[in-house]
Amino acid sequence: MFGRRKKNDAGSASASGAEPFVDGVEDDEAADSTADGPHDLSDLDEDRETVAKTRLDLGSVLIPLPDGGQLQVEMSQAGSPQAVHIVTQFGRITIAAYAAPKSPGQWREVAADLATSLRDDKAETTVETGPWGRELHGVTANADLRFIGIDGYRWMVRCVLAGPSGAVGEGQPLVQLAHTILRQTVVDRGTDPHPVRTPLPVVLPQVLAEQLAAAAAQQAAAQQAAAAPQQLQAADNAPAPATPQEDTSGQPTTAERDRAPRRGASGSAIQQLGG
Repeated sequence: MFGRRKKNDAGSASASGAEPFVDGVEDDEAADSTADGPHDLSDLDEDRETVAKTRLDLGSVLIPLPDGGQLQVEMSQAGSPQAVHIVTQFGRITIAAYAAPKSPGQWREVAADLATSLRDDKAETTVETGPWGRELHGVTANADLRFIGIDGYRWMVRCVLAGPSGAVGEGQPLVQLAHTILRQTVVDRGTDPHPVRTPLPVVLPQVLAEQLAAAAAQQAAAQQAAAAPQQLQAADNAPAPATPQEDTSGQPTTAERDRAPRRGASGSAIQQLGG
């Protein structure tokens, strides 16, 4: 268990869970006050180096990896990492941190927007109660989804689960695994200003970045090697250059005159180009 330091700001939200949902929502959707984590790095007694020994350090979030989990890195069009997915035998887990105001409540707004977007895409949506409060369950044509959100101090963690039909239902192994990972996740909000709802930067560990670069280079080389036979075949199928007809007059043809070096006052064409 981590050693915890409490924030002195009376207006800050505890990192141990979200505030209860209000505005006419039933009390049974309130967050479980006993839920532990995600943790704010500034609340821990351990330094970042110690915390990172047992977690994947992605800059804004430090995430424990489950046994057998594999990583998939999603790159933006600009070539920078924008998401890291944990692929398990049960489905995929994606955890990211976002900038948020000091007061809690951002997840309630985000969840409402997500539900509207899913319904617009003809997905079936239901709201269920998890350790931190509201969890959004969506059934789409391609996969079942579950969104878990947790409000912290100036940050919000969003966890997205994706799996085959039934994989993200309440009590399923993928959901239980995600809850376990979230309880041990650490958020490093940093001091730089970020607009509300903006994803906090994702920074790949050097080893992972090098592996990704090597894989990209290997893929590019394979694509180039696969394209080479096609280029060679295209060259073989190209029409042969026309052969000039033989001139029996003894005079040089136009093509021969064009290829012949021209002489000037300073000597041959080659000598002139050579300076």
